[in-house]
Amino acid sequence: MRSVTGSAGSAARGTEAYAAEVARRFREVNGDHPMTAADDAYVSAQFTPLDRLCAARGRDLAETRRRMLDGLLPLPGYLRSDGAEMVPQDLFDLAARAGGPERLRDWFTAHWTDPARGAEEWEAYLSGQYVCLHRVTPATIRRKAELTAAITGAVRSPRPESPLWSAAVHALVDELDALLPAFAPYDRLRFGGPTSRDVCVDAVRARFPRPEPAARPAPGGGSLR
Repeated sequence: MRSVTGSAGSAARGTEAYAAEVARRFREVNGDHPMTAADDAYVSAQFTPLDRLCAARGRDLAETRRRMLDGLLPLPGYLRSDGAEMVPQDLFDLAARAGGPERLRDWFTAHWTDPARGAEEWEAYLSGQYVCLHRVTPATIRRKAELTAAITGAVRSPRPESPLWSAAVHALVDELDALLPAFAPYDRLRFGGPTSRDVCVDAVRARFPRPEPAARPAPGGGSLR
C-alpha cells in the first residue's frame, strides 16, 4: 500500500518543481531585475499571491502552474522579492468566460479580425506583462491600443491653441488614465524604458496643461472686485 505521506511528499515536490519552472520562465520573459521595497509594496497592494488566490477559489496550485507553463493561462505579473508569484484577482475569469482554459485561446483571439494580430496579443497576454491595465480583457487591450495611437497621433501635430483640439486630447488622456494602473518602478526596467502612463498620460498632461475654464461674468454684467 502506498503511504499517504509519500504521496503528499511527491505532490509537494511536483508543486515546487512547477514553481521553479514558472520563476525561470518569468525571468526568461522579463529579465532578472531586482524588486525594491517600493516595488513590493505596490505589487502587494495591486495583486495577490497565486497560492492564496488558488486557495480562495478552490483551484489546485500545481495544476494552475502547469497550465501557465502549457500556455493555457498567463504567467504571473510579478515575482515579489520573497519569491511570491503575484497575479491579478481575476486571473481565472477569462478562462471561465471562454468555457475553460483549453478554449481560452480561440475565444481570446476571435476578438481581432486580423488573425496575426490576435495571435500576437495572445502571446502578450500569456507573458503576464499586461500589468498595464486594471482589468485585462480583449476589449480593454484593444481600447488601450486605440487610445495610445490616437494620443500619439494628436501630439505629433499639436494645436494647443485650439480649444477643440485640447478638449479632444484631454478626453482621450482621461479615458486612458482610467484604464491604466500607476505601474511599479520595476516595470521601467523590464520594459526597457518609460511606461504607457509615462508617455501618453503624464507627459501629455505636463506638455499640454488642461486649459483653465473661462471665468463667468459677474451677475448683472458688473465686474468682480
